[in-house]
Amino acid sequence: MPNRLASQTSPYLQQHADNPVDWHPWGEEALALARHEDKPILLSVGYSACHWCHVMAHESFEDPDVAAQMNHHFVNIKVDREERPDLDQIYQTAHAMLTQRSGGWPLTMFLMPDGTPFFGGTYFPKQARYGMPGFLDLLPRVAEVYHEKRDEIGRQNTALLEALARTVPAPSPGRELRRAPIDAAVRELAQVFDEIDGGIGQAPKFPHPFELAFCLRRHALEGSETALAVARLTLTRMAEGGIYDQLGGGFCRYSVDQHWSIPHFEKMLYDNAALLALYSDAWLVTGQPLYREVVDETARWIMREMQSPEGGYYSSLDADSEHEEGKFYVWTRDEVRALLSAEDYAVIAPHYGLDGPPNFEGHSWHLRVSKPLDDVARELGRSAEECAARLAAGRANLLTARNGRVRPGRDEKVLTSWNALTVRGMARAARVFGEPSWLASARRALEFICGTLWRDGRLMATYKDGRAHLNAYLDDYAFLLDALLELLQGEFRTEDLTLARELAEVLLAQFEDREAGGFFFVSHDHETLIHRPKQGHDGATPSGNGIAAHALQRLGHLTGDARYLDAARHTLELFYPMLERQPSACVSLATALEEYLVPPRVVILRGAPEPIAGWQHALGRACRPASLILGIRSDAGPLPPALDKSASATSVSAWVCRGVSCLPMIDDRGELERVLAEE
Repeated sequence: MPNRLASQTSPYLQQHADNPVDWHPWGEEALALARHEDKPILLSVGYSACHWCHVMAHESFEDPDVAAQMNHHFVNIKVDREERPDLDQIYQTAHAMLTQRSGGWPLTMFLMPDGTPFFGGTYFPKQARYGMPGFLDLLPRVAEVYHEKRDEIGRQNTALLEALARTVPAPSPGRELRRAPIDAAVRELAQVFDEIDGGIGQAPKFPHPFELAFCLRRHALEGSETALAVARLTLTRMAEGGIYDQLGGGFCRYSVDQHWSIPHFEKMLYDNAALLALYSDAWLVTGQPLYREVVDETARWIMREMQSPEGGYYSSLDADSEHEEGKFYVWTRDEVRALLSAEDYAVIAPHYGLDGPPNFEGHSWHLRVSKPLDDVARELGRSAEECAARLAAGRANLLTARNGRVRPGRDEKVLTSWNALTVRGMARAARVFGEPSWLASARRALEFICGTLWRDGRLMATYKDGRAHLNAYLDDYAFLLDALLELLQGEFRTEDLTLARELAEVLLAQFEDREAGGFFFVSHDHETLIHRPKQGHDGATPSGNGIAAHALQRLGHLTGDARYLDAARHTLELFYPMLERQPSACVSLATALEEYLVPPRVVILRGAPEPIAGWQHALGRACRPASLILGIRSDAGPLPPALDKSASATSVSAWVCRGVSCLPMIDDRGELERVLAEE
């Protein structure tokens, strides 16, 4: 008989609806039950694309003996970390404090009935192995500790809550904001850069798109060749590697090896959203054709496989299919040979390494670029054009065959924050490459958010099966505000500017800490938890505080509203000591700091739609990361004074502004390009 998870919107929770475990979703009902029965809480946090979450589920949560122990000793709560990032943040931090080890998923925490954790870990096997205790043995021991060592747990809980409180930065008044952390961040990233294979750090290797975007920005603004080398080598190796889906487009979450060869096969929406924007900007800087191909293939994959008929973007694809990780993606040599002509195979095999030993679990191949196509052409004595055509034909045949396989599961919930990142990525790619279908995709997603997840002036965090719910988080508002600023540069609409201002007002009213500065992760009217995070570090997604500060500053310059600028400044003042200590871990804040010190250049184009489009296209061929370029039609609706410049009915009038100062009007495009190149 299904448990209480069957009615939840999260596909991850629904996956556990038929477990023999008496699961509860997080909520007052479960917490009250723990208090009433004087039982500890077993909190399990994961997500649907997580391989080791599936492993623990099959080993333990589907096992009647394990379930009997869990049901006897605990109130069991299952949480989707993607729907409840507030809970995940709190308990990942608590896990690190209690165990002195890094966390991950599945996260397994044991809580007092008030929600305070007293013991925890990540994956536990059913029986002891890998140097870890068996879950079946652990359960009664934890329950015994709960009942027999209350005083000791109480002292530990007091210390833990005090330590959690110290993770919220304290104000340091009187500090002058300087650019030193910006320069230090580049030095730190260069020190941990893999000069052979690219990447930040060693295996397992994650894409780190925001750090790489920061490096590209440093090169574009200051000519840093070191920063360009970090970004360029990494992006090239990733695009050639197995972390990139060489047939269908899109990136997996990370590579298990230092060469980017074998990924953890799950595909996350947020990674691909960020990488779309990053590869677009990298193409502007380098002109590398490979980067344009990656953007095109990834954008098409997002629209083909990740955009719902309603318009919103789905969350992720599983690593597993048919209970095997990577089965959907890997090949045997005989499979590939049987699907291709001899001529196509002669190109595909050396290019993707099929002429060498298997690279996946000793018996199959995961495709990655093993030999450049030009080298293959030279060895075969064929032209590069012929080999490129053979490669394209072979890839198309392999993709068609792969589409007939059992697909990995898809998490079809729509998350506001991840959709906002994807709206920004698609809009950025559309603006760089002039591709209207990508902009249309971004617009469809925005319309879905506005029509489904924006209610009575507040956002909901998640949607599935006709139901939008959960109070939205800082990231939802900050990322959507940032996405709107990108959309405004690709296609200015007054309703987008209106929504941006409404989001900014909620940020100030519901998330800002007016006394200390910065923004809490949850709103003032959120449910009370054991801790209220206020984070500045970037993670797999950027810091909500960093993006809020950056976007509010930009909105403040566009609208002339000093409140937005003040909130951003107070945020930077609060987190500045953290920026000084760990600059490369806070590149979103570092970018906001840079635009605080030197306000972004705002280029306002007024006139008829067609001439404006031509000017914007020409201006968009250069990477100008510290600029906002707005093409505002002469018949646009009411505008804030900062944007309300006189417009020509037939030609284009341009103003270049920085802060509160604007140059005289420019009506010659060549002159405008010269000014922008010199300023």
